Amino acid sequence: MLYSTSVKKSIGSMIGLAIGDALGAPVEFLKRGSFEPIKGYQKGGKFKLSKGDYTDDTAMALCLADSLIKNNGCNLYHQLDNYIKWLNEGYMSSTGKSVGCGKNTYLSLLKYIRTGEDKCGNSRMKKRAGNGSLMRIAPVAIFYKNNIYKAMYTANESSYTTHGLKICADACMLYTGLIVGLLNGATKEEILSEESANYFLHNVLESYEFDEVISSIIIGSYKDKDINSIKSGGYVADSLEAALWCFYNTENFTDGVFKAVNLGYDSDTVGAIYGMIAGAYYGLDGIDMTLRNELTNHKFIEQIAIELSND
Repeated sequence: MLYSTSVKKSIGSMIGLAIGDALGAPVEFLKRGSFEPIKGYQKGGKFKLSKGDYTDDTAMALCLADSLIKNNGCNLYHQLDNYIKWLNEGYMSSTGKSVGCGKNTYLSLLKYIRTGEDKCGNSRMKKRAGNGSLMRIAPVAIFYKNNIYKAMYTANESSYTTHGLKICADACMLYTGLIVGLLNGATKEEILSEESANYFLHNVLESYEFDEVISSIIIGSYKDKDINSIKSGGYVADSLEAALWCFYNTENFTDGVFKAVNLGYDSDTVGAIYGMIAGAYYGLDGIDMTLRNELTNHKFIEQIAIELSND
């Protein structure tokens, strides 16, 4: 089927997210350098997945995408209902059951069940500044790609459903802005420039003050770092920096995604965060056919992306 460039970029972002997740899952939690470098899909890991299976990163992104499509926009309660359905029933999962639910997300979903509140993330403990809302944010960028203000605002709102700290919301907002730029034809050089960063930081939401750590990363603090300075754990700022570092230092989707997952530790999530931005840039045609075809549910993910794109 023939797709427009815009749709191919949207599909690329969703498929890229899932590929990074599935490639990194078998070595999630493993120390960098302690495993044979990932060169393709593998089975096993903590969750004993089959080759090409994805974890919570992709499943929750699909839940978010489904909610945006069904509500023709943002409905935080429906998003949370979908996450609960995933947790309890395996909705949108690759295995028929939920895999890899992070502690922050789990506690937030329990709070939602208990209180019915739409913003359930812990807002007091810095150690709760995890990457669980950033890993799923691509659908927001795709759905609102024609309205950068709405995209970034919705990313903020959606983050707070499970992650209560501002730093998490700010990472989601700014990363969404980068993805929207790429979906609309910006080059890699343009979107990673300081001028672009300043536009997202100061022009879209004029009175909003972003977290200093996230702002410095978006401006390009990662560009002069070597691999030994890049952390790939679950802290949202580290994951954001690692994904952008991989994107900046490679020239094609495949090299970047393997660089991301081979960082180890929270390898599936760093892979997913890399995959969504790289997929938006390289597009569907820029993603290796084998990685696409061996991904579990790849046709379904492609269809979701088409519906999200609404072109």
